[in-house]
Amino acid sequence: MLDPARLLLLRELADRGTMTAAAAALGRTSSAVSQQLAVLEREAGVPLLERDGRRVRLTPEGVRLVAHARIVLGALETAERDLRAAADTPRGPVGLACFSTFAAVHVVPALVAARERFPELRVSLNELEPPEALAALRARRCDVAVRYTYDLVPEPAFAAEEFTVHPLAADPVLLALPAGSGPRDTVDLRDLADTPWIVGSREDGSAALVRAACALAGFAPRIAHAVDDYHLALRMVANGLGVALLPRLAAVAHAPAAAAVALRPPLGPELVRRIHALTLPSPASRPAVDAVLALLRPPAS
Repeated sequence: MLDPARLLLLRELADRGTMTAAAAALGRTSSAVSQQLAVLEREAGVPLLERDGRRVRLTPEGVRLVAHARIVLGALETAERDLRAAADTPRGPVGLACFSTFAAVHVVPALVAARERFPELRVSLNELEPPEALAALRARRCDVAVRYTYDLVPEPAFAAEEFTVHPLAADPVLLALPAGSGPRDTVDLRDLADTPWIVGSREDGSAALVRAACALAGFAPRIAHAVDDYHLALRMVANGLGVALLPRLAAVAHAPAAAAVALRPPLGPELVRRIHALTLPSPASRPAVDAVLALLRPPAS
């Protein structure tokens, strides 16, 4: 019978790409990992690894065994969770990776509620942007990753079986203008064709959203500033240094700064930031993770 501990080494090698990275993740030496994988090859009776320059890569048989290893190890991890969790009582540690605005408005109250309702549940928050949160989930450094996507921006691709997706909220995106911009209910983006724009530094984030929204309006935006801090962006808008597209949650999280600007919905298709929680798939009930997911869902308005 194949040793699950050695299957874990093979899975880590497949996920991390190098023997050194797999060894570091598991707190072992590269030579120890190499020796154990050689034993696994003898157990399997087929070659699992082949040389590729100074590195190794999986053979087709190795790739097939990794697929089985994921199933076997997932079942063992589920069994461990079930043994730690008594019946339906949420308990034990849950790692949560989340971006700042959702964390400020929804995660903080969820942490307080978890402390009061589930004394044996220990939720730890790690503030991470969506790409880093997904990387942490893949590496099993957290149990729940909260991310967002914009309707007009293509989503990062991942295999359908890699994660379970749990919708949390739809966050409208508003246009932030200097105060005194008029009482209009909506703003035509075409009126801002010559106005400087403030966007985030990540090309797959608000910068891509601004470009896509302005393209629908028939022009290319004049991007003047790349700022990731919403409070700073709001201060810049308030002082007439540009305009920005801002998720409503960001305005709630930075209410004093938001009060100094005019927030208006842009004319045309509604701009929405979709917020989801992602978990690793598991066939068994996970009371602790399920409790955290329930606490993260905003109350229906």
